[in-house]
Amino acid sequence: MIRRLLRKNISIAQIAGYALANLLGLAIVMTAVRFYADVSETISADAGGNSGLIPADYLVVSKPVSLLNTIGARSSGFSDEEIAGLRSQPWAAAVGAFEAADFNVSASIDFQGRGMHTFLFLEAIPDEFIDVDSRNWSFNPDAPGEVPIIIPKDYLALYNFGFAAGRGLPQLSESTISSVPLMLTASGAGRSDSFRARIVGFSSRLNTIAVPSDFIAWANARYGSGAAGKPSRLILKVDNPGDPAIASYLRQCGYETASDRLDRGRAGYLLTVFTVVVCSVGAVICLLSFFILMLAVTLLMQKSRTTLHWLMLLGYAPAKVARSYYRLVGVVNGGVFVVAALCMAGASSLWTGALPGKAGAWPVLASLGAGLCLTAIITLVNFYVIRRYLHRLF
Repeated sequence: MIRRLLRKNISIAQIAGYALANLLGLAIVMTAVRFYADVSETISADAGGNSGLIPADYLVVSKPVSLLNTIGARSSGFSDEEIAGLRSQPWAAAVGAFEAADFNVSASIDFQGRGMHTFLFLEAIPDEFIDVDSRNWSFNPDAPGEVPIIIPKDYLALYNFGFAAGRGLPQLSESTISSVPLMLTASGAGRSDSFRARIVGFSSRLNTIAVPSDFIAWANARYGSGAAGKPSRLILKVDNPGDPAIASYLRQCGYETASDRLDRGRAGYLLTVFTVVVCSVGAVICLLSFFILMLAVTLLMQKSRTTLHWLMLLGYAPAKVARSYYRLVGVVNGGVFVVAALCMAGASSLWTGALPGKAGAWPVLASLGAGLCLTAIITLVNFYVIRRYLHRLF
């Protein structure tokens, strides 16, 4: 009976105007969040599977090689002051140094009756920069077992599709080569020893043959020249690789890094800015539509003032009278959310097919979650204003 009494003063035009305005703003927000999530997931996958929308990235920094380095007139290593300068930058979350082997290293392998022997270079970096999960990433000089090794994935691809294909050698998968034992021979300072070794992982982040820092420190002291050299490369963990300050600082200091990392970072940075701007526009539209709804509901209650007054005199509580307005707001906002979700799904089909890989479920959940949160906030604020208005009126 209460709904029938109050329904007479409902303005369909005002409710429809609010629904269209809120639909436009909500669809913009949900579509922008879906686009951001889909594209940032692709950026994360290209960066080596890091988690997060725009994940932390790692930059390998070095100095350019020139004629002065060739003739020995200038060192390509980083001094303590230069390392401290990088660590002091606000965009540098962590800085680590590559520690190179100061001795001769060779490796031999015997696979299916075919022996191979090659010289190697070994480096070590702090464990926090390793992107391979290995439980045995350590070396104890007092009880030397197998030396764990991490190699770049690109090295395995070069062997399989370059060296092995041209020499008639078998191609190796990651699991196969990880099960093949190696023999490392370290020599220098009048000593020579052999160690069993095994490849424990393949890195997408490092372009070097990495071993534990414990092994490099012990072997440099035993087989090396004893001269502590400056690190020629540094690895930086940055929260936002697209920060223009990073490229500006590296260019000012004359440092080099892989350009694709910075380009991908700039793409992520621009994606973030684009999403914030678009979502802000959508949020402003939703805010304006909220005021449209409040104006419509307020006018509706004002037109029904006499009816509401008689209902109160008949003993109806304000909360019971407000349920009709709650139901109206809830149904309209719920319908707007469903239509906005359909619009987001239709818009996302324009770019999902062009993105590499299969999209996960979390971009859809992120978009629906953002739309649901915004709808819930608008609805709850409407409920509060309606309740307050009725209590003030009576």
